[in-house]
Amino acid sequence: MNDLTLLIPAKNESESLPIVLEEIKNYQLKKLVVMEEEDKITFNSIKGFDCDVLIQKNKGYGSAIIEGINKINTKYLCIFNADGSFDPKELENMYIKGKSNDFVFGSRYEKDAGSDDDTFLTLIGNKFFSLFGKIFFKLKLNDILYTYVLGRTASFNNLKLLEKDFRICTEIPINIIKNKFSYTHNSSHERSRLKGVKKVNEFKDGFKILMYIIIRIFKN
Repeated sequence: MNDLTLLIPAKNESESLPIVLEEIKNYQLKKLVVMEEEDKITFNSIKGFDCDVLIQKNKGYGSAIIEGINKINTKYLCIFNADGSFDPKELENMYIKGKSNDFVFGSRYEKDAGSDDDTFLTLIGNKFFSLFGKIFFKLKLNDILYTYVLGRTASFNNLKLLEKDFRICTEIPINIIKNKFSYTHNSSHERSRLKGVKKVNEFKDGFKILMYIIIRIFKN
């Protein structure tokens, strides 16, 4: 997998990120950590690890992904959380599937999949948004908000992503459909975050995502 780069957005992850980088240190791939300039504690926590660091120009989770995509030059990239919730053991199977698809989506709701982090509220919200995706955008995904996504870097670039926050979670699959890219899914088991505080606000970010989907429906 030496033609694969893990794109790791990190914000205030000084406790979790070193553990994640230690876990994946023997994987034959590249790592790009994207963080904000003022996050000195996280930056200092990963000194000595074999990874590249990109200081993002704009704030936000989506901005980190967009700027990271623009920086990566390997054939494939995979969005990979800095909190330890993604299992790197699933990467090989996603990489194999990526050879015959533009994108591979991890899914917590497939056979032999699951989540140690899902709450009742996030489960219902994800099912609701995934249903919207199926009805209005013909998306064949049952876990639309899960950003464990591997794909060809050229295809990621062609998505022309714009959303600077967590709305990018739905922008990615919607733009894949709009661009007629091929995609598949891979069973994934989400782990609990290792340390630190969850960044997603279920109500605030959920409302933003709902409004974004509604806007895209009328633009469709």
